[in-house]
Amino acid sequence: MTTHRVAVIGAGPAGMATALSVRQAGHDVVLLERYPRARPAGNILNLWPPPIKALGLLGVDATDLGAPCHSEFRTAAGRTRASINLPAEVVRDYGGGFIGLLRPALYERLLAALPPGVLRVDCPVQTVEQDENGVSLALADGEVLEADVVVGADGIDSLVRRTLWGESPKREHHLHIFGGYTFDATAERGLCVVSHDRTVQGSWTSIRHQGRDGFQWWVLTAHDAAAEFTGDLHATATALAAGFAEPLPRLIAATPPEHLQRWVLRDRKPLKQWSRGRATLVGDAAHPTSPYAAYGAGMAIEDGYFLGRRLAGVDLSGYAAVRRALEAFETPRKPHTARQSQQAWLLGKVFHHAPRPLRALRDLVLDHTPLLQKVVGESSPREILDQLDEIDRAERAV
Repeated sequence: MTTHRVAVIGAGPAGMATALSVRQAGHDVVLLERYPRARPAGNILNLWPPPIKALGLLGVDATDLGAPCHSEFRTAAGRTRASINLPAEVVRDYGGGFIGLLRPALYERLLAALPPGVLRVDCPVQTVEQDENGVSLALADGEVLEADVVVGADGIDSLVRRTLWGESPKREHHLHIFGGYTFDATAERGLCVVSHDRTVQGSWTSIRHQGRDGFQWWVLTAHDAAAEFTGDLHATATALAAGFAEPLPRLIAATPPEHLQRWVLRDRKPLKQWSRGRATLVGDAAHPTSPYAAYGAGMAIEDGYFLGRRLAGVDLSGYAAVRRALEAFETPRKPHTARQSQQAWLLGKVFHHAPRPLRALRDLVLDHTPLLQKVVGESSPREILDQLDEIDRAERAV
């Protein structure tokens, strides 16, 4: 029987950020990873200023982590529809409006910040049981681990979420995405360009990875989630991007097959409540989000940061104190994460599932009205500034 004050299940960005923040709050923590190592599930990644700020406060080295980028929405031909403009001081302080990077680099920085002994790999959790006195985790090897608080950072198929709230269906977006990266092509640096034709999104952004400059790209289109995909990844991505302005076709052509992935988009509807008793959820376990939000990993990092701050100074043996802290954690997080998740779902519908007769009308509206600028170009900066302010308030409170 092993006892820890806080047990975190899942060593992705949400779990590692949680472990770091809980340690800073002065509590003993163990981070349980089911696989032989903490490993990224994808390749390409973007981070906005709030998670970058949170990483720094958690003791993670964010220096030269990614390429600073200014973000624009464009037509397939390259004409700007909307621009995400942040205050100059935010761009200055957090390495750009956002940064483009590769997911393994984030894992490397988070792992390097974890104190020795916190991470345990090859530790699948079989069951989670709790009462007012504590939490009991049964591991696959027969070990029983006791804790005062358990945090489910175990992804879209979270055991902790099922244990707390039962089964809930995944929401299929009926979209799939092809993404890759290259260090062997040239394009304008410092940009993230999200562009659309009538049915396809084709996008690219600068990246930095271990001191090297490069570019990542992705193409996204409708796909029946029940249908098996049997095509060639590179050929399919090339065909989807054929009608887009350079440099997208050139970047795809320069991408080696080992730097390319495909994944299907799905999420779950936002939960009305994350926490129950001595247990709570963070990251994709709480709010799995489509890449259309470009904020999944970022919100996961923020969740971990805020949870640790809410547990600072809390006597974790007290059931009522734990309940108050977990409620205080999730209350401001739920509307923010639900808004991002639902907007990502809606944008996928608008750009890829609009009936054929409405596509031309949709594009006329997007090309000749400020709608997209208001929905994306103005709301995104507001959300980013609000989260930066939330982090400032959390720092003042501890």
